[in-house]
Amino acid sequence: MIGKLDDYLRFNETALSLRSQRQELLASNIANADTPNYKARDIDFSNALQGALSKAAQPGAMATTSQGHIANGPVAADGKVLPDGTPVLYRNVTQGAVDGNTVDMDTERTQFADNALRYEAGITMINHQIRNLMAAIQNSQ
Repeated sequence: MIGKLDDYLRFNETALSLRSQRQELLASNIANADTPNYKARDIDFSNALQGALSKAAQPGAMATTSQGHIANGPVAADGKVLPDGTPVLYRNVTQGAVDGNTVDMDTERTQFADNALRYEAGITMINHQIRNLMAAIQNSQ
């Protein structure tokens, strides 16, 4: 029974977790907008979600728990990965700066707002799923 509930909520739970981690990356980009040689980072959300869902579907999949472990998937050029193994990528430069900083505040603000809105939508979806489960439980009694 618990396994079925996990399967029912897994997609939105995974999406919310990735959205939260992406929000942290975007906030870091905004915070470092004036840091010389800082390179803006982001994740490829759709590939990260597909990868996370496929890992969740394979309970015996290998997981890394330390930076020294050999990753079993794609690794970004700088080797940084999120805790779930999602590679952190450099954002494409739209307008370079003299000091080497690649943060474009317009892009970062837009992505931050979009990600926040999608996070709220994910929370709304989970609330609807839980309400449906509660209604089914109450109707079965």
